[in-house]
Amino acid sequence: MSEDVFHEEEALGQVYDSRLIKLLWPFIKPYRWQVVVTVLMVVPLFITQAVPAWIIAAGLDHVFVPGAKQAAEGSWMALLLSPPLGIPQLLWLGILYLLLAVSTMALQFAHMLLMAMTGQSAMRDVRSAVFDKIQQLHLGFFDSYPVGRLVTRASNDVENVAEMFTAGVVALITDVLIMLGFAVVLFRTDARLALATFAVVPVLAVALVIFRLKVREAFRSVRVRIARINSHIQETITGMKVVQLFTREARNMRDFDVMNAGHRDAWKQSIRYDALLFSLVDTVTGVTTAIIIWYGTGIAEAGILFVFIDYMRRFFRPLQDLAAKYSVMQSSMASSERIFQLLETEVDIADPDRPVALPETGAGQGSVEFENVWFAYSGEDWVLRDLSFKVEPGERVAFVGATGAGKTTVIKLLSRFYEVTKGRILVDGVDIRDVAQSELRRRVATVLQDVFLFSGSVADNITLGRSDRTLADVERSARAVEAHDFIEGLRDGYATEVRERGSNFSTGQRQLLSFARALTHGADILILDEATSSIDSETEAMIQHGIHVLMEGKTAIAIAHRLSTIRDVDRIYVLHRGELVEFGDHDELIAADGTYHRLYHLQSELRTNGGEAA
Repeated sequence: MSEDVFHEEEALGQVYDSRLIKLLWPFIKPYRWQVVVTVLMVVPLFITQAVPAWIIAAGLDHVFVPGAKQAAEGSWMALLLSPPLGIPQLLWLGILYLLLAVSTMALQFAHMLLMAMTGQSAMRDVRSAVFDKIQQLHLGFFDSYPVGRLVTRASNDVENVAEMFTAGVVALITDVLIMLGFAVVLFRTDARLALATFAVVPVLAVALVIFRLKVREAFRSVRVRIARINSHIQETITGMKVVQLFTREARNMRDFDVMNAGHRDAWKQSIRYDALLFSLVDTVTGVTTAIIIWYGTGIAEAGILFVFIDYMRRFFRPLQDLAAKYSVMQSSMASSERIFQLLETEVDIADPDRPVALPETGAGQGSVEFENVWFAYSGEDWVLRDLSFKVEPGERVAFVGATGAGKTTVIKLLSRFYEVTKGRILVDGVDIRDVAQSELRRRVATVLQDVFLFSGSVADNITLGRSDRTLADVERSARAVEAHDFIEGLRDGYATEVRERGSNFSTGQRQLLSFARALTHGADILILDEATSSIDSETEAMIQHGIHVLMEGKTAIAIAHRLSTIRDVDRIYVLHRGELVEFGDHDELIAADGTYHRLYHLQSELRTNGGEAA
């Protein structure tokens, strides 16, 4: 994992920013009334938590201490605690306590359920926005942005933000309001005793500020170390073949042990602060109870003292969970920042405001023209230099050249995965920058060297979900490229499920499926990106017919390392360091005794000596 990833993790704990809340608001706004109801539920929750203490106080003052003064006399509380005629007071108090316990359970269940539903609903929208954004980004973005980090943005980071609703900001707001409610009731009950009771709270507040600063560093250290562990595991798994070939297992294990121990030590520090806070709050609770008993004896009834003790315990209880809530908020806000960094990433290749429609598909359509095209992936490190050529509808051309000559870049630009730096590319006389990307790519079918198969059936992988293609269309395309026989031989035919990355198909079978996919696509322009370079000669001979069927009636552009596969194309373009140095048919280029002649004879010698061209 690169250093910028660790710096990103080290920023954790420094991202409390009202800007992030503003960015989250559009996702929360559709569910704002659910949020309002969640907050308003604090009132009944507070009542169900506050009244039980008064029930016990009434029992102490009016049952076990007959004749004691009733603190709440004349209030709604006194009316509530007074039993209806004929019901003994202890029985009535017991009934009230039971009803409140059941009500508390129901309210807490509804409160937690509503918080979770609100959070998940909002995060469903966030996750959809992230996924949609990922699909909009141009191919160059994925060259430098690790796939694992993108998956984390759409999964773990979104879940972290959802935690804000269930155990983070809403829970914190609820706790603060309930704590304030307890404080108000205590001051209204007995201001002198309340002042004495809350005397230790400023000391606890200072301790909480110090805890917040210390635990931030601890949480940040934990995240940095787990990032290093994840990086090491990912790197080891990805390079497992090399690890085992060069017996690097012991070295990797030693490195992992060091990282793992560092992560353990970072967590120990975090746990120490958490335990210290818990112990401190517990101690303060005990001191507060002692103050209530010491100062309140003689100035308040036993029932009032119990109310103060019970309320102060409830007042301090949320503080004991502060470490967990703070961790959730830290993680959630850091995840929010990373999510919105992705959502705010500029889309470098966007559709024009008023797209130009390409001419209707059909005969005479599918011309491709490059006009003085320059392109560099970064800066002025030119991959293509002033490249110009034109392919007429129905022509078959090929691009050849050494590795790095710019062959694959040509088709990436034609599909508008990247934007040309200078010059322009025309399809049927229209600049592709003026065309909607979806329309352009419907007109261009590509067969890649590395065929990617999705999960789903064989038929789904051929149609790629296009609803306007029937099973009859699929079978027709498969028969044309000679893929039908092997598909029919599968256990479930076209309904056979494809395993991850198409592992239940051979390289040749995957390539035939890609031919059927391209033919079903029905495009005017066909691109073959080294479609046979990873296939042995015997398999290559089997699928040549499929390639010829694909090219029939289409403008075909082939990229090939094996020059023997493109001898019958109409024209061959030879690239060298991004420049067009030769073009013509096979015989003309052999006769010219130039770059193509040297490449062709080099490959012939390699095959004669039992090797294979790269």
